[in-house]
Amino acid sequence: MTHFFDREQDRAYTRVYTQRTPDIQKAFGAFNAAVFAEDGREIPLKYRELIALAVGITTQCAYCIDAHTASAVRAGASEGELAEAAWVATAIRAGGGYAHGRLAFKLADEHRHDG
Repeated sequence: MTHFFDREQDRAYTRVYTQRTPDIQKAFGAFNAAVFAEDGREIPLKYRELIALAVGITTQCAYCIDAHTASAVRAGASEGELAEAAWVATAIRAGGGYAHGRLAFKLADEHRHDG
């Protein structure tokens, strides 16, 4: 999917949101600005950006990874912190596979008993 990623050219397509759903675009922009406000939050910005980076890695969104890596670095994140955020995302994805594997075993038992 990342071969579709073009940081500069892709921004031009924001115009579709702005032209077709300006109210939602404005609300989303305000929401995002509030979530990532530099001050006035319980969790310091650097940690919110590291959380966002981990979520971006988990969802495999190249745009989120790019934007939140840059924002985390600007907020003072070290290379080690970026690495740990990536490992947290990796652990969560692996844990999801582990947990869903258990669900498959449970469903297999149900299917065995159903028929």
